Amino acid sequence: MNRIFQFLKKQSPGRLITLGFAFVILLGTFLLLLPISVRPGMEVGFIDALFTSTSAVCVTGLIAIDTADHFTAFGRAVVALLIQVGGLGVTSVGVGFALAAGKRIGMKGRLLVKESLNVESSKGMIRLVKAVLLMTVCFELVGAILSFLVFMQDYPPLKAVEISIFHSIAAFNNSGFDILGGLQNLIPYRSDALLNLTTSGLIIFGGIGFLVIIDVLKNRSFKKLCLHSKVVLTTTAALLLIGTLLLKATEDISWLGAFFQSVSARTAGFSTYPIGEFSNAGLFTLTMLMFIGASPGSTGGGIKTSTFFVLIQSVRSLMTKRHQGAFHRSIPAEGTSKAYIIVFLSLLVVCSGTFFLCILEPGFSFMQLMFEVTSAFGTVGLSTGITPELGNLSKLVIVLIMFIGRLGAFTLASMWVYRPTPSARYTEESIIIG
Repeated sequence: MNRIFQFLKKQSPGRLITLGFAFVILLGTFLLLLPISVRPGMEVGFIDALFTSTSAVCVTGLIAIDTADHFTAFGRAVVALLIQVGGLGVTSVGVGFALAAGKRIGMKGRLLVKESLNVESSKGMIRLVKAVLLMTVCFELVGAILSFLVFMQDYPPLKAVEISIFHSIAAFNNSGFDILGGLQNLIPYRSDALLNLTTSGLIIFGGIGFLVIIDVLKNRSFKKLCLHSKVVLTTTAALLLIGTLLLKATEDISWLGAFFQSVSARTAGFSTYPIGEFSNAGLFTLTMLMFIGASPGSTGGGIKTSTFFVLIQSVRSLMTKRHQGAFHRSIPAEGTSKAYIIVFLSLLVVCSGTFFLCILEPGFSFMQLMFEVTSAFGTVGLSTGITPELGNLSKLVIVLIMFIGRLGAFTLASMWVYRPTPSARYTEESIIIG
């Protein structure tokens, strides 16, 4: 045991976070395999339990087996707990428990939280964790109450309470799990404005990031917000509008349905229409939204809205030969370089995953497989309906992609491949581009 602690002390924050997520996934897998977790008459194999646990911890929502049909109340509670831990981050939850126990958080713990929440400074980490936990409780409580007003009309009170709490946790943490049964997701409630808007609100607030919410509550004026908050809010609004218009133009769905799917595709994974019946144009629109994803420091995945914004500004700057910036602020060259690296690595993961699935699952179309892989990488959870039909090896590929998507391709690459900045540089020579 001492050797294990000594080993962990020597690891970087990024590696510890990775190991923490892996440990929670494995723990969740074994909990879901317990007889108390599985409903009588149902069978849950190791691969399906691992898939469900990974999908929950990585707040994805892809399911190989229906959560309500296969798991008991205890099993569903385990899934909800895994979603909560995955959404907040293993380190944030761990620090929260330590604070509740009255323990002091050392520098190592603060660095872990800094890395987990993707913030630049380790100052004020304890206050930030407290604020994050408080906001989570408030948003999920309000979401559960509003959801209960809808579910109470179709279910007994206790069942409606369970569904409402589970749904609120899943929505705020941008995970598309549901416990309505029959792989139907929210299709029966496609016309219910209250549930659609409540779910959309939880997804949006969970997806813009805790730092942005704190900044908005503190300043209460768009002009006073920091550049990061302005970028996240404007990009989120633009993507929601564009996504809604494109989905309404390509699919025979209502405006409410188009808006909901535009919101959900940004890493939540709930659906009010059968995604498998969408046209290729609609699926491609959802794929692009899933790839971009949510915002840094949030419960969502994808390359992040800020990365997408920086790329757009970089292209605009190169084409117009103007200084790269936004909102009367300059964007550092280091941030631009990181954005390009993130997009390149993300495309590499998606393309590789799609390639392997094309080999393993020749019976499905390219669009279906690319959609599935992008959904896994963006930790979204939307599917054309092929997930339960995938082979075990294909499910393992999706498990790996979900894990990479939750931690981030750049984070995984940088923590294993590290070299100090070289002191000597070679002579520059131009290369013809284009």
